[in-house]
Amino acid sequence: MARDRLDEIFHRAETVLRTAAQRLLEMQGAPLDTARKQGRDVVTAADLAAERILIDGLIAITPGAAILAEESGASGPPDGPRWVIDPLDGTVNYASGLPWYSCTIAYQDDGVTLLGWVWAPAAGLIARYIRGRLAIVNDRAARVSEVASLSDAVVSVVLASNFSSDEVRSATAIVDRLGRATRGVRIVVSGAYEMSLVASGGLAAFVNTRADICSHAAAMPLVRAAGGRVTRLDGTDSSDADACKIASNGRIHAELLDCIRASDRG
Repeated sequence: MARDRLDEIFHRAETVLRTAAQRLLEMQGAPLDTARKQGRDVVTAADLAAERILIDGLIAITPGAAILAEESGASGPPDGPRWVIDPLDGTVNYASGLPWYSCTIAYQDDGVTLLGWVWAPAAGLIARYIRGRLAIVNDRAARVSEVASLSDAVVSVVLASNFSSDEVRSATAIVDRLGRATRGVRIVVSGAYEMSLVASGGLAAFVNTRADICSHAAAMPLVRAAGGRVTRLDGTDSSDADACKIASNGRIHAELLDCIRASDRG
């Protein structure tokens, strides 16, 4: 795609994203219609309103692009460019009045993320990505932390309300091991936001063993552009389709994987 066209999409899409993020802020302070989704996970009227803004706005910019959205699923042609959308990553936090949520979108072509954003309006974070040209968090160059030892690391782990019993046991075993091996473990459950914190050096690592594409398509390349790694448990690079996404500053990655694998062995 021509650079000028990509830049046009970038600037227009950011305006759409800003509108969706502002809608989330406005709706968080008002009574919300909330429905069950899976297990104890929820979807709110704000998820649906923000997703509608994003879909309508992004299709207007790129009429031929497909859509993969967290709430409404896939639509449009199976080949060619597509938008990957999570209108509200961290819905349980949002519905509880907490600030740890984000609105995130990625523009892909042939499975490669060309443009990406993570906007956490209540937490005061915005990350922007253009493949090969731009990786910034709050207008500063994305750069992972200098932490060189797991013992000095602060790590976030996803443990969500829609986990199965086996997934809960696995995640709590990881928390137990990391709780004894790191400076601290955090459970935030907003993957795009947490990966952006890895990319900006706030967290040394992020562990999600049940990740979805919509929450991570924009943030994974951001971490890598910042000098970090995102892999599966076996150490190979994680793709959009992989459920296991372990992100770190790279310096502690091998030690982190060893610790997680040890939790699997009991």
